[in-house]
Amino acid sequence: MQKPIDKTGVKIGMWIFLYSEIILFGGLFVLYAVYFHNFPEDFAEGGKELNRIFGTANTLVLLISSFTVAASITAIQLRKKGLAIALLLFSLLCGLTFLINKYFEWGAKFHHDLYPNSERLLESAPGFNIFFGLYYTITGLHGIHVIIGMVLLSISLVLIMLDKISDQRYAMLENSGLYWHLVDLIWIFVFPLFYLVLK
Repeated sequence: MQKPIDKTGVKIGMWIFLYSEIILFGGLFVLYAVYFHNFPEDFAEGGKELNRIFGTANTLVLLISSFTVAASITAIQLRKKGLAIALLLFSLLCGLTFLINKYFEWGAKFHHDLYPNSERLLESAPGFNIFFGLYYTITGLHGIHVIIGMVLLSISLVLIMLDKISDQRYAMLENSGLYWHLVDLIWIFVFPLFYLVLK
C-alpha cells in the first residue's frame, strides 16, 4: 500500500499558477469593460450576431463536466477506480463537445464575414470591430485552456488506469480538476459578457 504524500507544496504551486491565469483573464475582462463603457451600442449589436443557443449549450456542457471531474476525485478517494475512469471519460467527451460547438460557431461567423480584419468589420463602427476582436481573443484563449485541461485530464486518466493515481495518491487528478474548474469559471464570465450583452 502506498504511503500518503504531502500535497501542500503541490497545491500551493497549483494555486499560484491558477492565480496568474485569473490575472490574465481578469485583465482582458477589464479591457472589455472599458471598451463597453465607450461603445455600449456597438457591443450590443455585436452580441446580437452571436448564437445564444451555442453559448448556452457550451455553458451547460462545462458545468456538467466540472461536476463529473469533481465526482471522479471523490470516486478515487472511495477506491472506485472504474467509476473514476468513466467520469473522466465523460468529462473529456464534454470538453470535446465544447470545442466542436465552438468550431461550428466560429465557422458561422467566418461565413458571415465576421473575423479579424474582414471587410465587414473594417467597414463597421469601431466598437463593433473591437467587440469581435475581444470575442476572438478571449474565446480563442479560453479554447486553448480547454485543450490544455483535456490534456491534463487525459494524463490523469492514464495514470488511474496504471494505478499511479489511487485513494492515497491523487494530487495530479486533484490539480487537473482545479484547472478544469478554472476553465469552467472563466466561461461563466465569458458567456454573459458576449452572448447576453445589453446596452
